[in-house]
Amino acid sequence: MAERDPIIISGAGPVAMVLAVALHREGVPFIALEQLDEPFVDQRAASHHPPTVEMLDNLGLAEHMIAEGLKSPVYRFHDRVTHDVIAEFDLGLLADEVKFPYVVQYEQYKLVRKVIELFGDDPTFDVRFSHAVTGFEQFDDHVMVDVERADGSIEKIRGSYLVGCDGGRSVVRKAADIAFEGFTYPEKFIKIGTYFDLTAHDDRIAIRNYFSHPEEWCNLFRVKGEPDKPDIWRFVVPMKVGETEEEAKREDAMQERLKRFFPRDEDYEIAYANVYMVSQCVADTFNKGRVVLAGDSAHVNNPIGGMGLNGGIHDAINLAPKLAAVWKGESGMELFDLYTRQRHKASTDFTQAQTIANKKQLEERDPEQRKKRLAEMRATSEDPEKAKAYMRRAQLIDSVKAAETIT
Repeated sequence: MAERDPIIISGAGPVAMVLAVALHREGVPFIALEQLDEPFVDQRAASHHPPTVEMLDNLGLAEHMIAEGLKSPVYRFHDRVTHDVIAEFDLGLLADEVKFPYVVQYEQYKLVRKVIELFGDDPTFDVRFSHAVTGFEQFDDHVMVDVERADGSIEKIRGSYLVGCDGGRSVVRKAADIAFEGFTYPEKFIKIGTYFDLTAHDDRIAIRNYFSHPEEWCNLFRVKGEPDKPDIWRFVVPMKVGETEEEAKREDAMQERLKRFFPRDEDYEIAYANVYMVSQCVADTFNKGRVVLAGDSAHVNNPIGGMGLNGGIHDAINLAPKLAAVWKGESGMELFDLYTRQRHKASTDFTQAQTIANKKQLEERDPEQRKKRLAEMRATSEDPEKAKAYMRRAQLIDSVKAAETIT
């Protein structure tokens, strides 16, 4: 095979690293460029749904995640008004349909660290930190990528194709002049982590929980602590419209928020707190010439249901064999159009639709409509066939299958 330019990946987050591993297994050279000087340790997405775990198992990653994370087959919906458990869904019902009938709680930064640990010593696994992609120029047979290094120096790196895995504010997407359509919620969200074991407070709490309330809903998840730390319970709750980050992150304000859910005399030991804006947006197209988008650069959504990270990994797994085939000369660039058709549908019809519906479910204010929604959720959970249908959609199983049917 004649020497060809490597594929350039902008970013070294979880989607970029999954794509890198998949390309590495295909024997396709790549260069991943990350503006940070080391893997970013953040407390964002952690839930890997059954189809995602299977995809990562095919790359040899799932066994590490399962060993180091938490398996969560059950998740529950709670009503904060009545303090009742409204519904319980058990992924074990899908044991005859999926290889991994559970969610694996394993933060995205741990996935990135694991990939670097497993492949970082291989000189062909080319990940370069302190290299920020600032722009690019497309040519008939290659792209020239502008890169700024930590010392401020500029270099140009030649690649065959450029994949933007550089987040919701993607430089690649903007430089490619690809529209990013959608909306931003008026309220910000705050994520608070505590080391306090909430199962000791209420034994009805599962590893993954959703609390419905007309004024203050909540996502509550448990994640594995670092080796010298206990597990962390992560709250995600909406802030009041107009509330500032400084106000929300005051110690007394965070304690008050936690105690509204789980009253206790003592203060909670807080591990971390982050405030962020949340949008629902999808790129017009996921490819333009020799540029392709994946993950948050292509689509962003609210965190209810844990779908953003999963959808991004599904992008990477869908894209990798197409990129490999085009790079090897086995197929033309029309495969990128197929990638857009498949993953755009998955993003709009499933991830966007489901996450928007999830938020409406938890925050419903109209008393009658709220009562109706909760009754429907309970009825769905109590009917095995309806429960399985709900979980297939909520865990993005239907999304993957629907994308595969598009030609």
